[in-house]
Amino acid sequence: MGQRNGRPSIASNSPAPRRALVTGGAGFIGCNLVAALLRAGVEVTVFDNFSRAGSRRNLEWLRGLPGARRRLRILTGDVRRPDALAEACRDQQEIYHLAAQVAVTHSLLDPRLDFEVNLSGTFNLLEAARHYAPGAFILFTSTNKVYGALQNPPESGVDERQPLDLHSPYGCSKGAADQYVRDYSRVYGLRSVVLRMSCIYGPRQNGTEDQGWVAHFVFAALRGEPIWIYGDGEQVRDLLYIDDLLAAMEALRTCPSSPGQVFNTGGGRAQARSVRQVLAAIEALSGRKFVIRQGPWRVGDQRVYISNTSKLRQFTGWQPKVGVEAGLDELYRWARDVVQRGEQVERPEAQTKGLPARPGLAPVKPAWAGEQVA
Repeated sequence: MGQRNGRPSIASNSPAPRRALVTGGAGFIGCNLVAALLRAGVEVTVFDNFSRAGSRRNLEWLRGLPGARRRLRILTGDVRRPDALAEACRDQQEIYHLAAQVAVTHSLLDPRLDFEVNLSGTFNLLEAARHYAPGAFILFTSTNKVYGALQNPPESGVDERQPLDLHSPYGCSKGAADQYVRDYSRVYGLRSVVLRMSCIYGPRQNGTEDQGWVAHFVFAALRGEPIWIYGDGEQVRDLLYIDDLLAAMEALRTCPSSPGQVFNTGGGRAQARSVRQVLAAIEALSGRKFVIRQGPWRVGDQRVYISNTSKLRQFTGWQPKVGVEAGLDELYRWARDVVQRGEQVERPEAQTKGLPARPGLAPVKPAWAGEQVA
């Protein structure tokens, strides 16, 4: 992945323009991916139903990028409609399937919607690709939630050999979908790859406490709003900046041995932080102390999750380059500009009423707990 004007671009070695479909292309990861593809001269189709907070604003940003007028096509559609996906997939060379219901809490409130979007929608995408773009590279974004609560996380981080333990409707729908994506490579020969992602963050993320929590914290700091912590706030996640995720996607696209594989994708131990550590870093950036309120543990919340990305590194040579402090600074600068310009950021309220309660988790002390996680 190269750099243009300080932003990543995805290399294009083909004399003819590449053609790529990005479902959920107006979301946080999607719009950043579309922008990188446009910079590389790729002809991009965005397929989105624009139900996600901030998606319309992200679309307007994409339309203003160089090359967008000639090489950006917008399709308004829903992954629950096979006919719409058939039109979108036809003759595509690359398909990035990012469209999803993205929050555990929402899956608990409406498990049928979660099932229809995440599992049925992915099945519809695979069938459309099988019939209308059988040679396309297909990348599916899954989640670390497929590994369940992880009461005893491995010291070396979670690798792909960790047994699946689908916990919550969201974990079930994404986990079943990622198995379909993998199996369509084995059975039908599709060039499909699964990324099981940890905590991705960066500019153009309209986060809530349900999903996209790092950006949610940043906007709360800028507005002087209180923060809710569920559990004790010592939950640990490995953070991965959006540009590093895009670099991993490009590395897998150009890796001939990646189809049919599953890769855990995150910042690893070097970029692991607790919720409270992230809060402290954002307080330092903003110069404001948070008002913190505390709620019970939520269903499906992992006490400690750190990706072991050895497999991804072995296949592609990829490793993250943007440290947490630098990444948080970039996110904070973007969010500060949004607030200073007076732009309205759509931020649906967290939906916690009526959710099943989860008993408090016993403290987990991994073998490295006494070390400095940095």
